[in-house]
Amino acid sequence: MQVLIKGGRVIDPGNFDALMDVFIQDGKIVKIMTPDRPHPESGRGPFEYKVIDASGKIVTPGLIDMHVHLREPGHEYKETIATGCMAAAHGGFTAVCAMPNTKPVNDNRRITEYILQKAQKADSVRVYPVASISKGLFGNSLSEYGDLKKAGAIALSDDGNPVMDSQLMRKALEHAKEFDLLIISHCEDVNLATGGVMNEGPVAARMGVAGIPNVSESIMVERDISLCELMCAPVHIAHVSTLESVRAIREAKKRGVPVTAETAPHYFTLTDEDVEKYNSNAKMNPPLRSPKDRTAILEGLADGTIDVIATDHAPHSNVEKEVEFDQAANGIIGLETSVPLCLKLVEDGVLTFAGLVEKMSKNPVRILGLENGLTVGKPADITIIDPDISHTVDAAGFQSLSRNTPFDGWQVKGKAILTMVGGKVIFSA
Repeated sequence: MQVLIKGGRVIDPGNFDALMDVFIQDGKIVKIMTPDRPHPESGRGPFEYKVIDASGKIVTPGLIDMHVHLREPGHEYKETIATGCMAAAHGGFTAVCAMPNTKPVNDNRRITEYILQKAQKADSVRVYPVASISKGLFGNSLSEYGDLKKAGAIALSDDGNPVMDSQLMRKALEHAKEFDLLIISHCEDVNLATGGVMNEGPVAARMGVAGIPNVSESIMVERDISLCELMCAPVHIAHVSTLESVRAIREAKKRGVPVTAETAPHYFTLTDEDVEKYNSNAKMNPPLRSPKDRTAILEGLADGTIDVIATDHAPHSNVEKEVEFDQAANGIIGLETSVPLCLKLVEDGVLTFAGLVEKMSKNPVRILGLENGLTVGKPADITIIDPDISHTVDAAGFQSLSRNTPFDGWQVKGKAILTMVGGKVIFSA
């Protein structure tokens, strides 16, 4: 299949930001050229190819979500690998990193291989399994990192559970470095957070519910930065939500510590005030924080302290969400709302388009050691975005099996209109 993506604004930070044509043949990028130049096969006789008109659109390297819960195996009523991948494609993502808190936990070769087999069968976006730091996510003993790497794991995390034992975390960093695996850390001191159901502060007090203080996150961010510095081993801090965490990461980066960080759209879009009506679809961990924390997250995105925007896509059924607030499960879905929420950062001047592509594609590639990008000879993993189309978020029409989003009914602007993986169009609006 030969494809010409014509006349779009091609944005690949450090390489392109101009009106360009992208020519694709046999699933790979053959040429990136200005629109006034002839295509590579001109003058060689009859030649047919599909033209995708990208006029007025943004053409980017495929978006990559570093933090997704696909729920399979074990919780297929919430999401499957196939439905999660299709949700990702509709959201503009060409690849996702699947977190290990499945049932059974992805702490061994068999589960990693199962996830990859299911992803291959889905024949949609690329799936990169993240295996567990500790066996069973119990934080007592390390998983077999070498075996997991051979099976296809791209990184390690106990996401959903923190590694409370500092000595075990030190050993994890040491062994992960040996196998060139990234540690993705869920930073939470459970002793400080236990019993809390939302951010600790005036809103929680008015609602009469127990809060989770900022320090429950930031104290573990500080610990993992210290261990990262001690071991000279990279650490990626997941779902950053607090002002104190942003400050700690910023200072660590100034010292040259190999720490990277992500946040999610809900942390720069919402605050704990959005929970005030006991909205369980706005209940998550870490929780939505205060307006000053939201401001700090925006500043961290703008100055590069926060490297990545990931969704922390966490599907739950109505069984887990339509219950009393303190009993409701934590987490929201995010794959199909991420792009319009993130485009608001460009509209508000927090990031440029190029800066947004860095957070959603280039930096994940760098941090994970991938080779994706708009590069001649590489697989054509490409996202096309219409930045101007206004629409209403309609959870009922999502590809995900779950509907737990606080953004249902929101008026938003911009969306992904085409997702291509290896030259194959997986989704087209």
